[in-house]
Amino acid sequence: MKQKIAELIEQAVADLISKGALPEDLQPRVQIDNTKDKSHGEFASNIAMMLAKPARKSPRELATMVVDSLPSSQWIEKVEIAGPGFINFFLTDQGGFQIIHEIIEKKQQFGRSTKGAGEKLQVEFVSANPTGPLHVGHGRGAAYGETLSNLLEAVGYQVDREYYLNDAGRQMDILATSVWLRYLQQSGEKILFPSNGYKGDYVIELADQLVSEHSKRFSHDATDVMNSICDDEPAGGNKEQHIDQLIERAKQLLGTEDYRIVFDQGLNSIRADIEQDLEEFGIEYQCWFSERAMMESGKVDAAIEKLQDLGFIDEKEGALWFRSTDFGDDKDRVVKRDNGQPTYFASDIAYHLDKFQRGYKEVINIWGADHHGYMARVKAALKALGENPDRLKIRLVQFAILYRGKERLAMSTRSGSFITLRELRNEVGNDAARFFYVTRKVEQHMDFDLELAKSQSKDNPVYYIQYAHARIASVQKKLQEEGLAWDSNPEQYHLDRLIEPQEKSLINKLSLYPETILKSAEAGEPHLLVHYLRELAGAFHGYYTEHKVLVEDAEIRNARLTLYICTGQIIRNGLTLLGVSAPESM
Repeated sequence: MKQKIAELIEQAVADLISKGALPEDLQPRVQIDNTKDKSHGEFASNIAMMLAKPARKSPRELATMVVDSLPSSQWIEKVEIAGPGFINFFLTDQGGFQIIHEIIEKKQQFGRSTKGAGEKLQVEFVSANPTGPLHVGHGRGAAYGETLSNLLEAVGYQVDREYYLNDAGRQMDILATSVWLRYLQQSGEKILFPSNGYKGDYVIELADQLVSEHSKRFSHDATDVMNSICDDEPAGGNKEQHIDQLIERAKQLLGTEDYRIVFDQGLNSIRADIEQDLEEFGIEYQCWFSERAMMESGKVDAAIEKLQDLGFIDEKEGALWFRSTDFGDDKDRVVKRDNGQPTYFASDIAYHLDKFQRGYKEVINIWGADHHGYMARVKAALKALGENPDRLKIRLVQFAILYRGKERLAMSTRSGSFITLRELRNEVGNDAARFFYVTRKVEQHMDFDLELAKSQSKDNPVYYIQYAHARIASVQKKLQEEGLAWDSNPEQYHLDRLIEPQEKSLINKLSLYPETILKSAEAGEPHLLVHYLRELAGAFHGYYTEHKVLVEDAEIRNARLTLYICTGQIIRNGLTLLGVSAPESM
């Protein structure tokens, strides 16, 4: 209906321009909003205030001209001008019922639009280092990224989902060294495990696989391994130097080929585990982008050289520094260390340059909140390379804090003491996990209540919404059991029999679905859809309780069944975008 009203206004303005009453270069951008107070009509437009200055008219004068030029419509009962120049539209009953016909006609396509016009977007999310299983903190970024991608596709964008695989660099070396040291322990060597190593049980499992597949191939005497290695932090030493020296010792003793085997044992196993987790969570990426492959292709060195050619690289004490302060960063950043190794930041520069070169209108990064300080330097690098940094949108996801009752559960990948995403899904199910993760703005911390997520009560929002859908399905099943049927002929809907205030309120709530999808997508805020579905379910449950649908009056029965079917369709459409099922029985 909003589109129909917008078209009427556009026709009115075009008619005024053709008559010379308004300037020819006037370009109306019609916005239609739902009114908060229904005494002011169902919809309102501020077009007169938007065009008053270029039209050289007062808002109320222009509003009067537009209203007088509006084409007649069977859906509009009356039009009023309010306040400084708002144009309020009151619908006929048939106009209000038009949404019902649209829902039944479009079914799962209802609410979708072509606003994005097929523009290509990339959404990069999760991108957790493959140094351990995904934990519940990663789950929030996963649910948010997938839901945002679904919403963007629903409004007409072409979306590529991407996972940036950090399969190179120091953290991966720490993992490989941790696996090797556990392997040595499993082989009988008495080596004290480093405080800065990865301690989870999964590391021991990876070491066991090495023993099983390669026997003693990677074995070395503990004395050779620990010779001249500085003390660890518990012994008064430096844990960072300790682990770095162990990494170098692993590379030295194993050699290039064997070190790569140990390295890949950890990488490939954990990556496969991550891929399985995400696939089972309902997420499918179009691209898994390898940092190591990018480095081996020379793209990282090429990006650094380009910055050098542009004059934005300084050399200090053998290291190369990008002058990011020239572009608003708080300090310059190292891109190549004095040992000739590029930094993680250098890889990120090359990666983002590659993204832009792939032709995306925008790229959206979904990062953990701990990456806040990283935003300025990445955008600085893009600007230095001649790219528009505004094409990079960054959403920071705050941590999800997991509770079991009043007990807060630990989440530390390095210590190995954390709840995995798989464990969470096994306990509460995919539906509750996907839903709960997007119930709040991602910029806000969230407490994930395990007990609430598993409860079957109206306090559990996903259960409350799914139960509304199941109730609708049960009514349709009962209808068949009684030998009755819904008449799908539009002439037999008898929508004029929907006269109860709760029925009109429910119809109005259904009409808000398309704009909720658009707002959720454009703002990057799936929680708006969550709140809408909860309100819709609440309106339906109240209606279900107060008014029977399977009544003897066939016209009222069919009208209410039509309203039920439309409500079920919208709940199903919305839950699908959230990655949540719409069960027919509970």
